[in-house]
Amino acid sequence: MTDILKYNRAAWDKQSENAQSPWVQPVDSATIEKAKSGIWEVILTPSKNVPKTWFSDIHGKRVLCLASAGGQQAPILAAAGAVVTSFDNSPVQLAKDQLVADRDGLTIELVQGDMADLSYFKDASFDLIFHPVSNVFSQTIRPVWQHSARVLVTNGRLLSGFMNPDFFLFDHYDIEAGGSLEVKFPLPNADIEHIDEAELAKRKAAGAALEFSHSLDEQIAGQIDAGFLIAGFYEDRWDDTATPLNAFMPTSMATLAVKTAV
Repeated sequence: MTDILKYNRAAWDKQSENAQSPWVQPVDSATIEKAKSGIWEVILTPSKNVPKTWFSDIHGKRVLCLASAGGQQAPILAAAGAVVTSFDNSPVQLAKDQLVADRDGLTIELVQGDMADLSYFKDASFDLIFHPVSNVFSQTIRPVWQHSARVLVTNGRLLSGFMNPDFFLFDHYDIEAGGSLEVKFPLPNADIEHIDEAELAKRKAAGAALEFSHSLDEQIAGQIDAGFLIAGFYEDRWDDTATPLNAFMPTSMATLAVKTAV
């Protein structure tokens, strides 16, 4: 049986070392200097900047960057004045947050772990959680929402990005190889359920992480059931070269959720 957490850690370590994915590119010093002066933007999804109103006043706030390491969001938020902890499964991605912090005089606490298990943190440890598209790499996401609610203060904010479930109706590896855009898989869809050992070895060698689709019931109702009020929402698309689905529908979305009083 494949250890998903271990497999995806190795995959993201390899992707980060290869430095080809846009999610593994550390921001430059100019971006950090702008953030220090109050000019900054971050993304939860591939393209759209998160509305500043979703953050309220970030200065001095305790922020957990959840499964978002790579030298991007965590350093920017730290430069903007937040007290940042970066929590990620990949030590290579965490090292990129540290690289930017060392280079540009920032302080970021780094913790390696599973996004579905935040037991390392005490209750009410954070004012805000920033969780860009990444729960696609977790087999289960209700624990992500439940742990997030526990470690946030009352009225704390959870900013999350995630994939449109319909994205996983299609075989994107086949499409990349020249196949047609046609519905192939029932939902929910998990890579591990329909690839053989040879394909698994091929993906491992390429540093391709295993992905899992999650229904809107798991994504939206899961947050509500954990004690959140959904207070903001938007959809997003990749650029036209990333997927042919971009011409037909948004492929990702983001939510602002506020922890209600228990």
